[in-house]
Amino acid sequence: MFRLRAVTGSRYLRRFLHGGAANRDHVLEQLGICSGEDQVLEVVGKNKAKLTVNHVGCAIGMLWHFQKEKPQMLRTVEFIKSHPEFLTLRVLAENKIELMDDVMLVDMLYNVLRLNVEPSDSLAQQLVSEAWLRLYRFPMPSLSKFAVCLSDQHLQHSPPMGQITDILNQKLSSIDDARILTTLMVSVSSLVSPHLRDKLINKADHLLDTMDPSHYNNPRRMVQFLRNIKYSYRPLLEKCNHILLRNVPHLNAENISIIMGLYQSIQFNNCDFRLAAKQRLMELVDSSADPFSFTKLFVALGPMAGEDTKESCESATLHRMLYLVSPPSGNSSYSHNVTLSLYRIASVVHKNLHVYKPMEIARITQALILLHYQSPELFTKLRNILVQFLLNSVYPYEVTMLTRVLSMLPSPRLDEGVVSRVEAVLPQCNLNDLNTFAMAVAKWVRNDPSYRHSTPSKYVRLLQTLNRCGHERLRKADRLDLVLEELKYMSGEWFEEMLLEETMVTLQRLEDQISWTNVPEMALFLTRTNHLCTPLMDRIASVAMENINKIHYSATYATLLPFAVLNYDPPGVDELFDICIQPTCIVRLPPGSFDPHLLVLLAYALAVADCFPEDLVREIFNVNFLAKLDSQLETLPDALNKRIRLRLMELNRAVCLECPESQVPWFHERYCLQLQKKGDPVQQQIHKMLGEVLGGINCARVALLTTYFYTVDFECVLDRHHQAVAYSEQSQLQISEDGKVRWGSDSVGKDRSEVPPGAQRVAVDFLDSKSFCKNSRHMKGEAMMRKRHLEILGYHVVQIPHFEWNSMELSTQDAWKEYLRKKIFTGLP
Repeated sequence: MFRLRAVTGSRYLRRFLHGGAANRDHVLEQLGICSGEDQVLEVVGKNKAKLTVNHVGCAIGMLWHFQKEKPQMLRTVEFIKSHPEFLTLRVLAENKIELMDDVMLVDMLYNVLRLNVEPSDSLAQQLVSEAWLRLYRFPMPSLSKFAVCLSDQHLQHSPPMGQITDILNQKLSSIDDARILTTLMVSVSSLVSPHLRDKLINKADHLLDTMDPSHYNNPRRMVQFLRNIKYSYRPLLEKCNHILLRNVPHLNAENISIIMGLYQSIQFNNCDFRLAAKQRLMELVDSSADPFSFTKLFVALGPMAGEDTKESCESATLHRMLYLVSPPSGNSSYSHNVTLSLYRIASVVHKNLHVYKPMEIARITQALILLHYQSPELFTKLRNILVQFLLNSVYPYEVTMLTRVLSMLPSPRLDEGVVSRVEAVLPQCNLNDLNTFAMAVAKWVRNDPSYRHSTPSKYVRLLQTLNRCGHERLRKADRLDLVLEELKYMSGEWFEEMLLEETMVTLQRLEDQISWTNVPEMALFLTRTNHLCTPLMDRIASVAMENINKIHYSATYATLLPFAVLNYDPPGVDELFDICIQPTCIVRLPPGSFDPHLLVLLAYALAVADCFPEDLVREIFNVNFLAKLDSQLETLPDALNKRIRLRLMELNRAVCLECPESQVPWFHERYCLQLQKKGDPVQQQIHKMLGEVLGGINCARVALLTTYFYTVDFECVLDRHHQAVAYSEQSQLQISEDGKVRWGSDSVGKDRSEVPPGAQRVAVDFLDSKSFCKNSRHMKGEAMMRKRHLEILGYHVVQIPHFEWNSMELSTQDAWKEYLRKKIFTGLP
């Protein structure tokens, strides 16, 4: 009786068990006491002749109900799918489609897809066709479920989905269920117009205030919608994050992993959520016994964990994964052998290659390569499977992924079939995919044995097609937002050499579309490419100043960055910085509004531009802030962690030099000692030339560390008559065993005061291409800040640009020496 009550509590039976004793349905009663799939199928087998449309709907609903209650690894979908009685249910369902009411029709489609019935199966196709006919009369819950079914079948751009988008637009004001709304938002995301996008965001924002905050999947789907439409709308993101943060104690590893993935793809970093997620994942480590769920936990925790946590997780992960592959028999010490565990896991992969889908094979191959797994036999099989998938694929994104992974595998020659398939799909690809193909072709060219003699024609043809497709896509582009989205992750030689100039032409052609919503993306692109385009910079400045109240304060850093980095002052530059900084004033923002690392990056960009807001400096160089920053840095990827620490040091140095009144202490000496660069062999040649110019090798010092740890390429001291002063023997150049350049004095900058009265210290700095904008000889902001700081330290700074030093005019030793003489002695006070 208890079992009957428990099962009949499901809506699949509640819809049918509503009659009295006179209307008893014995088949439904039998289904009601079933406790598993096999019993449901047994009831179906015994009552084939009696099954009505209600029985069929109830039975298929119960089969999926039992499956979804189980962990993923314990589900038996394949057993059900191949069972003869399930085939009976499918045939009966297809014959009774017209008898199904609207709710049952959509439920039937949803359930059979969950039970792995192929979208190409006649039952699924008939259900979709019938649902399409009834679309405009569906209740909203059924409409949202049908939209999910279409998405599951990759029909996001189909006519039915277009009609669902139209219905959503018409009935949006009547939707008061956040679950229904967010499900529809995700499903139709590829079809929404900017106008409907804004309406959906406003409605979602309203429902977040009225919904039960424990329903964390609603804000998760809202973030997913923003990710799908590639629109980082910060007010809604922060409201969603606030609800998700409250629910962290109830999230499992998979939920956290999904949310973190969404945040990463939309470039949304929140310190409080990362710290709370890390704490929750740490709590789940010991309680997670399921190897599959633990693997998800490890993947989510790995990037955020410190070394101790990583080591303990790796040990636990190996134990669980080995248990999954081959349960240990008594002695489990082998579970800590990384190599053995990797080979065991690869063995399981090897045996199951036939069941994996294209993207899964691609990810498995990539993982094995990154783990340095050694097995020519397995990699040969993987390569053959990847090639076969690629030849059969019709999806550009899939061909791109498969090609990228194929290029990582060693191969003496590239199949002509692969070249033809790639070439055929190129016209359908966006700029980012074209860039991926270009990098893959570059690898193939380098690895091809015939490359030593000449570039094979098949690669030349591919590169020509790539160039043509890239230029055509840019010339045909008419929406700035789409162009910026495709450019977001573009990098590499092919892009810079073949497309960058055309890209700048396109961006200037679409200049009128620059608005407050895309100003940050445009600014970041110009910064990343180091390309100084004054018309675009002026337009960014104008739009930012006119719309500062609409631009989210977190976008201030991105907006100001190119002006600081590229050292460009647009008309009204002071007004631009004042207006942009005002909304970020620490005293006006709620606590925690700015992530610590973002505040450091913002302050550094302002420092490069010689701007030091007092409240910002005071906030950052505060013990509590630095402690929170330290905690956050532990959760960030290593590369970002190192970058933030470097920027904090450079900011600390800038404040000490340019704002001594702030009384901020210099606390990076130990950090800087660890960063000292090794000596450069080229310096010896230049050092010798400087010695000849100045009157002796002991008149110049090389790679000198100043106070606050700037490394000056060469230093000399000139007396009041502009004659070089020789350094004492004790301070001559020494090169330690580790290759680092040192002088007789161990203290950094200790002998700086030991110059004759009236003498002048001269710093000779060689500037490489990184110190200049790519498309001009305009010096960037960091080189200007370095010059400013060295002058504060008492130097006359002589900067030697790479394009002058390496020019044709300076092709002899005498020409170089004469150049150095003029640069050092001209312009001295």
